[in-house]
Amino acid sequence: MHGDDTRPWTFYAFAAFFTLFVLFLYGPMIVIYILSFQGPNGGMTFPLNGVSLHWFSALVSQTRVGDIAGSFVRSIGLAAIVAVITVVLSVLAGLAFRRRFRGSAFAFYLAIASLIMPGLFVGLGIALTFRLLGLPTEWFTTGLGAQLTWTLPFGLLIMFAVLGRFNRSYEEAATDLGATNWQKVREVTLPILLPGIIGVALFGFTLSYDEIARTALAAGARNTLPLEIWAMTTNVTSPTLYAVGAVTTIVSFIVIIVALGSIAIVQRRRAAAGMRTE
Repeated sequence: MHGDDTRPWTFYAFAAFFTLFVLFLYGPMIVIYILSFQGPNGGMTFPLNGVSLHWFSALVSQTRVGDIAGSFVRSIGLAAIVAVITVVLSVLAGLAFRRRFRGSAFAFYLAIASLIMPGLFVGLGIALTFRLLGLPTEWFTTGLGAQLTWTLPFGLLIMFAVLGRFNRSYEEAATDLGATNWQKVREVTLPILLPGIIGVALFGFTLSYDEIARTALAAGARNTLPLEIWAMTTNVTSPTLYAVGAVTTIVSFIVIIVALGSIAIVQRRRAAAGMRTE
């Protein structure tokens, strides 16, 4: 080893900064996971007073900590609906914007304008509109609409990025082989775009599952899971809160793993098909 291969002091400074950043980012999550395994007599702080799954079992007790089970089901269902609608509209809009048309720039900026609007005001406006029309505010109507104002712009931007790298020669080859427009979209365009479509679905699901600002005033009488957790912070002083955080994080990781696994499978099959055609 020679003395001239020593690292500069800036390397260690940035390494220390990065370590502190990682601890700041993931440290609170790790603490929550640990404290969720408190014993029945455990509190909200260290040290652990026994180790058990007591606070996880308390989540299904509606009289103890609120309607966690019901709000969880509502959030999962709402997130799934939002993901499907976001995928469908984003793909259709992305394909439509491949050709310029009159007013396309205005339509694009109008579609993403909700990203810069305060979420609370968006939810309030949707709720007031429904009330003026004499329609009830529910999590599957006004809540759904409020969340779509958040997920659709992201889905559209992702599809623009994916379509920007799309090679149209594949579609031209399909046309030369006699494929109709629908066959071209179904058998060429959509399979190539599938990893990006899965990414849009992942974004739509996770953004909906964690959304609170736009949903707070538009969900109606029944809370989604983030709203239920927010309500619990004002009246629950037990490790049940930590158990909720651990469970919701696990669900988020499962969705991410499934989405990434699906993308990996699609890419592996595409690579195998390419090798067979060579």
